Amino acid sequence: MKKILLTTAMTLAAATMAQAEGELQLFNWGDYTSPELLEKFEAETGIKVTVTDYDSNETAMAKIEAGGHGYDLVVPSNSWVPIYVEKELVQEFDLSKLPNHGNIAAEWLESEYDPGRKYSVPWQWGSTGIAVNKTAYDGDINTSAIFMDTPEALVGKVNVTPEMNDVMSLALWYVGGEPCTEDTEVLKKARDALMAAKPNWMSMDYGMTEKMAANDVMASVYWSGAIFRARLKNADVVYGYPKEGFPLWMDQVMLLSDAKNVEEAHKFLDFIMVPENAAMISSFARYANGITGSDAFMPEDMKTAPEIIVPEELKSAGHFLPTCSPKAQEYYTAIWTELQK
Repeated sequence: MKKILLTTAMTLAAATMAQAEGELQLFNWGDYTSPELLEKFEAETGIKVTVTDYDSNETAMAKIEAGGHGYDLVVPSNSWVPIYVEKELVQEFDLSKLPNHGNIAAEWLESEYDPGRKYSVPWQWGSTGIAVNKTAYDGDINTSAIFMDTPEALVGKVNVTPEMNDVMSLALWYVGGEPCTEDTEVLKKARDALMAAKPNWMSMDYGMTEKMAANDVMASVYWSGAIFRARLKNADVVYGYPKEGFPLWMDQVMLLSDAKNVEEAHKFLDFIMVPENAAMISSFARYANGITGSDAFMPEDMKTAPEIIVPEELKSAGHFLPTCSPKAQEYYTAIWTELQK
């Protein structure tokens, strides 16, 4: 009987310890989560974080809407935040469990898409621009003409990221329109320009950090931090900001309505708002973040990086994308489906 009681006690103790240590399921963009950050979090809390990757906002939302996913946290871009809230796919934070919430920088705290940050915590922010290998092309790179009216030297060497909102916005600015327009004439103009440009592209793909670093791709519509990382491996890679207009974005962490590990999620959210920890996120993926005090912990090369510091004369061309109306989104999807064929 003593042996049985001892065995039972040990089993219960082990189960209690496992429950106390906990686990967390993070659904995030690929190649975007610092392994060192996760190691530090687990060491401090005993909570094991499992990361599942996705490659686009559309993919992430489709998986979450389908249900049965098992994720606790997701990291959508700013224009998607109101959609998650409206569809009740996320829940409000318990701010009493987030003592570091005050570390969110003032300019990011009262965001239009989440006033007061009741649903989202900043992860990283950056821009979508044009990466070029200067050995292949030495002309103006601060223009969407690189993929919309591809220079002869880059024909068949250009990649376009398969992120619908970014590409549609760049195309609309290029033809003189605005993102999320419902003007069918302007949308047709953007659609025709994209369809005419597509034969000059080599691909619509991800993974440009590695491909541009290896000279496999000579130009790409892509994200600033990923190209920063490519440049660190290949000094011939440069990053341009389209003067016609380019997207700025912020990705942020949100707590899903059907999360199973809510306590663990709050601990993680509070952890990433510590300046030193936010800097670990940025140091890995090479994007800025929205946490006050994190700059002091950043690598020196991030303080002057051209992929982070937008030239003064091009700052006015950068815009955070709005959340498109259902009608505008329908137009986008129709054009995007045709472009993917």
